Amino acid sequence: MYDGDVPRYAPTKASLDEHPVPSWFADAKLGIFVHWGPYSVPGWARTGAALSELAKQGWEKAFANNPYAEWYWNTLAFPESATRAHHDATYGPDFPYERFAEHFRAATRDWSPDPWAQLFARAGARYVVLTTKHHDGFLLWPSAHRSPRMRDWQSERDLVGDLARSVRASGMRMGLYYSGGIDWPFEGRPVRDIAGLVKAIPQDPDYARYADAHWRELIERYAPSVLWNDIGYPKAAEPLRLMADYYERVADGVVNNRFTTRVADGVVNNRFTTFGFDASEQHHDFTTPEYAVLAAAVPTKWEACRGVGNSFGWNRAETADDLLSVEKLVHLFVDVVAKNGNLLLNVGPTGDGSIPWSQAERLLGLGGWLDVNGEAIFGTRPWIRAAAATGDGQPVRFTRKADAVYAVVLGTPPRASIRIPGLAAHANAKIELLGRRGPLAFTNSAQGLELALPGPGPGSPALALRIVPEPVIREP
Repeated sequence: MYDGDVPRYAPTKASLDEHPVPSWFADAKLGIFVHWGPYSVPGWARTGAALSELAKQGWEKAFANNPYAEWYWNTLAFPESATRAHHDATYGPDFPYERFAEHFRAATRDWSPDPWAQLFARAGARYVVLTTKHHDGFLLWPSAHRSPRMRDWQSERDLVGDLARSVRASGMRMGLYYSGGIDWPFEGRPVRDIAGLVKAIPQDPDYARYADAHWRELIERYAPSVLWNDIGYPKAAEPLRLMADYYERVADGVVNNRFTTRVADGVVNNRFTTFGFDASEQHHDFTTPEYAVLAAAVPTKWEACRGVGNSFGWNRAETADDLLSVEKLVHLFVDVVAKNGNLLLNVGPTGDGSIPWSQAERLLGLGGWLDVNGEAIFGTRPWIRAAAATGDGQPVRFTRKADAVYAVVLGTPPRASIRIPGLAAHANAKIELLGRRGPLAFTNSAQGLELALPGPGPGSPALALRIVPEPVIREP
């Protein structure tokens, strides 16, 4: 770091690693991811299993049966895929993917970003991350740097800027996603396995300049609070210089861990957290496990990303059984927060920008729970213990704030009392159930902290207890 008129950060990992993770990001806990583009017009992928599960049977099978609807163009390249059969039956075998862009442009002319922002704020989100360019290379803003391979492969309307204004007017921060490692118009080969994924990252200098120009244009125009790159970055680009310049423009911005230019050869991560890319050599403010949650709390900041269902882009084939219930969503979110993570929960709008009710309903359910229990989530930090279980076997997750510890019981206790083994409250402690008035009666026993619960109330996916001062851990 530097003082005076010189840049605060040099374009080196050592210098950039001095950048502190800003408190807003540590406090935020919940972000909304939005995957939206021409792939949202067909909005279809095979259902039945998450990509991480399919990958355990081999990556070629996983990509041929990809449940990610935003990979529609790639999955079409598999002649025997369900996506190919659906496409031929619905649009005809001679209908090219590129024509979906025409429909997308027409459908988005009358789109209003305000309902999105209002829904995301109602869900309790503190930031939003929009896919400005996904792997199909289509841009959601009218860039001065048009694709040399497909000159009109971008939106006429500034969808990025319009959403950014609405998001910020609703009190949230705006972040931007950009697929720096994959751009199918540059590398037309279909991705069939991890080796093919690596080969699909364009390495020619023209693409390196193209991707760098886009990121710089996005930073200059929209000053995003989050740079969310995906699938690596071309070696000829200079991501460290980009990051140093970004921090000069947005001092309290954050950068994810997918700008890596190095690949861990032979690594196949069946938990699907990094696609096998090695980010250890690259600066980042947070890591991004995908459809996965860390097993324990860690001191460094991380962000779990996933869809409400098994796809990021809208998938019209998904049913309620494919989507997280409100209860499972709340439990996932609390687990992530207790382990020092944020949840970047994805919404996949339709081609015209409508957010299906099945997704909106989950967001509103999460927001309703946070209206009562947000004190145990926002602005908290991990406690010395992240997890426990009640005497009845229900999971418990812990967070802390000032002198208070929050114990969140995942689910509805089967009786009018709970016991948390290994925990003891001070004699003068005040223990309250968020959303209910008055302190709870408690006792410390050899079996743990015993709490009497108030009478029956509205059902809730999880109960949050505030304990002041923080309790003592007593190991058996």
